[in-house]
Amino acid sequence: MRESFWLAALLAVGLAAAPVAADDRHAEYYYPEPASSEVYEARALSLPEASRKLRIAFVTGITTEQNKAPYPPQAAIFAKGSEAEKLIIVALEDGRIDTIYRARAIFAQMTAVARLLPVFSELGVEDYFTFFDLAKMLGFAQITVSNGREFAHQITIN
Repeated sequence: MRESFWLAALLAVGLAAAPVAADDRHAEYYYPEPASSEVYEARALSLPEASRKLRIAFVTGITTEQNKAPYPPQAAIFAKGSEAEKLIIVALEDGRIDTIYRARAIFAQMTAVARLLPVFSELGVEDYFTFFDLAKMLGFAQITVSNGREFAHQITIN
C-alpha cells in the first residue's frame, strides 16, 4: 500500500498574505489565534490515494519516530479536522518556533527532508517542490505552526 511507502520514505530520512479564518475552532485550544497567515499556491496536486487515513498515518509515523529519539520531542505534530486536513505543529519548549522566521526555517528544513523522498525524484521535482507541496499531495489544506504560547502562523494550501 502506498501509505507504507510514504511513511517508510519519510521515516528513513527523519523528519501571499490572507486573513486568518474566523471559524478556526482549534485556535485558543491548541494554539493562540494566528497573528499572521499566508496562502500557498501548490505546484503539486493531491494524490488520488490522499485520505484521512493517510494523513493520520503520516503524523503518527512522525510522532512515533520522534518518540524513539534519545531526547524529548521539540514539537508536537498532529492532524485535526473532520478529514484530518489540518496539520498542526506546536513547540513543546519555550524559545522554539516563536517567530515567523523560525517557523519558516522549520519549513525550509522540512522541505530539505521532503526533497529526499523517492516520489519527488521519480517526478523530477526534488529541486522544485516544497514541504507545502508534499502536504498538498497528502491532502492537507491548512498548516498551523505555533510556539504554544503567543505566536501562531497559518498557511492555507490551495
